[in-house]
Amino acid sequence: MPDQFFRVNLTLLIRGSLLRPKDTIEKWLKQQLEVNKTMNIVNLIIQENVSRRMKEYTGLMIPYSKPKQYYCTFHVQEFRKNNAAEVESLIHSALTSKYENVSFAIQTVNLSIKYIEPKSCLEEDISSIYGRYIWPETFPQVITEMGCRKPSSNRAYRLCKLDIFTDTTSWADPEMTNCDKLVTISDISNITVTPGNAGEVVDIIQDLVDAQLSNNSQLSSSELGSVVEKLREVVHLSIIEPEVGLEIVNIVANILLSETDVTPVADIVLDLTDQLGNSMEFQGETTNIKAPSLALSMINVDPDEFSGLTFGVSLSSTMIPEIFVNKSFVSQPLAETNATISLPSDLNNYFPPGVSNRTRVQFHFYGTPDLFQDLNLTNERESNWTLNSYVVSASINNSKVINLKERIVVTLKHQTPKKPEDKVQCMFWDFQKYGGLGGWNRSGCETLSISSHQTSCLCDHLTHFGVLLDVTRRPISENDLQILTLISYVGCGVSSIFLGITLLTYLIFEKLRQDYPSKILINLSTALLGLSILFLVDSWLSSFSNYGVCITTAAFLHYFLLASCTWMGLEAFHMYFALVKVFNTYVPSYILKFCAVGWGIPLLIVSLVLAIDKDAYGSSVPEQAGMALQSTEQFCWLQNDIFYYVTVVAFILLIVLGNIGVFIVVLIQIKKMRANTLSANSRSALQDFRAVFGLTVLLGLTWSMGFFSFGPGRVVMMYLFAISNSFQGFFIFLFHCLMKENVRKQWRIYLCCGRVNENSDWSRSATVGARNKKEDNLVNSDSLPSDNTSSIKSLTPPYNPQHIHTARWQV
Repeated sequence: MPDQFFRVNLTLLIRGSLLRPKDTIEKWLKQQLEVNKTMNIVNLIIQENVSRRMKEYTGLMIPYSKPKQYYCTFHVQEFRKNNAAEVESLIHSALTSKYENVSFAIQTVNLSIKYIEPKSCLEEDISSIYGRYIWPETFPQVITEMGCRKPSSNRAYRLCKLDIFTDTTSWADPEMTNCDKLVTISDISNITVTPGNAGEVVDIIQDLVDAQLSNNSQLSSSELGSVVEKLREVVHLSIIEPEVGLEIVNIVANILLSETDVTPVADIVLDLTDQLGNSMEFQGETTNIKAPSLALSMINVDPDEFSGLTFGVSLSSTMIPEIFVNKSFVSQPLAETNATISLPSDLNNYFPPGVSNRTRVQFHFYGTPDLFQDLNLTNERESNWTLNSYVVSASINNSKVINLKERIVVTLKHQTPKKPEDKVQCMFWDFQKYGGLGGWNRSGCETLSISSHQTSCLCDHLTHFGVLLDVTRRPISENDLQILTLISYVGCGVSSIFLGITLLTYLIFEKLRQDYPSKILINLSTALLGLSILFLVDSWLSSFSNYGVCITTAAFLHYFLLASCTWMGLEAFHMYFALVKVFNTYVPSYILKFCAVGWGIPLLIVSLVLAIDKDAYGSSVPEQAGMALQSTEQFCWLQNDIFYYVTVVAFILLIVLGNIGVFIVVLIQIKKMRANTLSANSRSALQDFRAVFGLTVLLGLTWSMGFFSFGPGRVVMMYLFAISNSFQGFFIFLFHCLMKENVRKQWRIYLCCGRVNENSDWSRSATVGARNKKEDNLVNSDSLPSDNTSSIKSLTPPYNPQHIHTARWQV
């Protein structure tokens, strides 16, 4: 006789402190009901009620506060077959008794008990890779055991499970770990497929494939061929139930995600999935089947009511696609999807005649490119393209749909963001290309580039679609990109350290920051330090995938980039003003006005970008030409091309062109001054080179290399670009701090490393500056990397501004 079963629904109120309340509840229930060994709790489910306020229960147990409510559902299995009413009374009495101890209390506030009579699991004859087993009729919650086919001394087990939600019984999966397999993949070809055994055949194949992939990372070519051919035989000979279809899709997905080379059977697999959608029987208008990186959607439509259809798929980090279906034509891509395909209403003209009651439209999504490998390696033009999106397809009842007047719209997200110089092309998979091997074909598809992240295609036929990227337009190899990234990070790290030292030096020693050039240098170093630090932490902040953090990071990075360029421009302006005007004009609040421009203009630009479209900032792999610093990781930066070209490229170009002009004027002016200076003849070529390079670094002329990073010398220019700009902070320290004699003297005084002569060049220079403050603030020896100040000694009152100028600017 079978045991008796009771369904219990219980609401508990718990007061007190519990680390694991569900474990405590389970322990309490078993203590109350299983103490006499006549009953057993099975299928226990415990859920906390987190939404309802329980004010009505606050008076039940005064000593405790903040009660928590839990719902419990379970079956009670009674062994002795006592009177059902008596058993119900025992259960009720055991569960309504209050339980209290020093830390918590349990109170039953709602209890229902129902006697159920579940049926036994019927005899089942199944065949698997372990052989044929006839499982006998079994009572609920009873485990049946049978001898293994091989070895016979071992046992197999199977539970007749009572379902907690429906109170019905069903067979659980058999436990066969002690048994040996009797069927291998090589035996699949010997299995005869009939309409009645399709499910069993698929079960056997799934067990074999899972076992093989768990022991080995791939299937051999012969094993793969046997599996694929047998699955195709199943879908062509049988009506497929959704459960069987899900198993087939899972088998295909597992093979695709393994290291198995599926290229030789790619066309068979594509035909298999297409026929699967046409052979499947299901209730309702729509059914979806999903597996890792693979999704199928089958829709039965009425041709008379068809007004278009849109299918979209979003692939999350779990690799399980999320499917969206809209029963209308949508020209714009569905939000947050990796692939969208929209079928126009004009498509109903291509529905097969005579099937008005069942026109099957199906969509497929492939999250892996393994099935679409173009094997034509001899055609150089075609071999330059690589798939840069997932693949999506649409079909109708095995019909060939071509020459559509109203074209379908396919929008695909790029797997690698498109660079400004990249070329993308919408193509479809042509099964007949290259003698039936298959390949990509662009006929009948028009490419509409939306952004760097996605592309839309207008096509006049139905098949498998993808977006391909022209790799010949990307001469920088992955190895070069990795090296450039390393150079950028190392350079920024080094620059950050030495920019900090430079700022510390000029802030500690008041004598060094008394003139305008030093104050400009302090502001420029601050901007470059902010830029370097933000670049170093940008990828790390981007990894959090936090929308607000990424926008803030990108906006600040944009700001410090613009501020750095602005202060370079102001440095050039000051040089021009000092050389050309030569003390003829005194500007009040000179540095204050410079600060308003140097920090205010970047702030205005970034604020305008945020006000117009804050989503212009986001996370992606940065444009190579867009930053002086290289990175191959996710990066918080400007995503909008218009803002990028206007506020970055155009702004930097304007500053660089102006600085180049000032640089030329400065060199010409200095050359004229040197002709009138006796000490000029004593300067070496090394000193001249040092001075010119110091000017180049200070004015940021190396940024111009970014505009010449194209053509055959692009890689070389990119290396020079990354090295010179990421190490710019270090070069500023080297030429405008370490190699400055007055800076070194200040550090010697501070560190007590030697006595400095009060009659030194520096003290005399400072004395001259003190006597003519207005003129001296416009130009000083700190403005250029020169340690030759000997000519200042010859100056006597009245100080000729032109002579002072010549002495302190000579290089």
